[in-house]
Amino acid sequence: MDHARILRTVLGVTAGYLMILGLWLGWVVRHTPPGTVPFQIMALVGAFGSCVGLGMLWAQLPSRADRRLLRHGLEGWATVAGVHPLTPTDHHTELTELDLELTIPGSETYRGTIVFDVAPIDRPKIAVGETISIRVDPADRDRIMLCL
Repeated sequence: MDHARILRTVLGVTAGYLMILGLWLGWVVRHTPPGTVPFQIMALVGAFGSCVGLGMLWAQLPSRADRRLLRHGLEGWATVAGVHPLTPTDHHTELTELDLELTIPGSETYRGTIVFDVAPIDRPKIAVGETISIRVDPADRDRIMLCL
């Protein structure tokens, strides 16, 4: 989960909502029929909640670079040579440094190290000796994506 993207999205939606709220308070509320203000407030709060929810869904999508790597990256596999837990995170996962032996068909095997956020459900797949599917950027062999 990319907390920075979610935070930027929530802050952007909140800033937009405050501008719309200011416009509503400054101009629209004066020109509305009597008795409709509570319904307008409910609509504004509902729109804010909907926009925050949709924004958070959008923020959790993979980045453009990750989508490009998934689509155009070279397929291969990695054998886990070492697992070094670094630190637990606040969302029940653990940042872990993985030593990998990377194999891309048509090239020599090479070693690489990545830091990966390991969820409890993925822990059995990330054990020493296990083989993991990967994608590697053809232009930069150090850019690796694990496909669990």
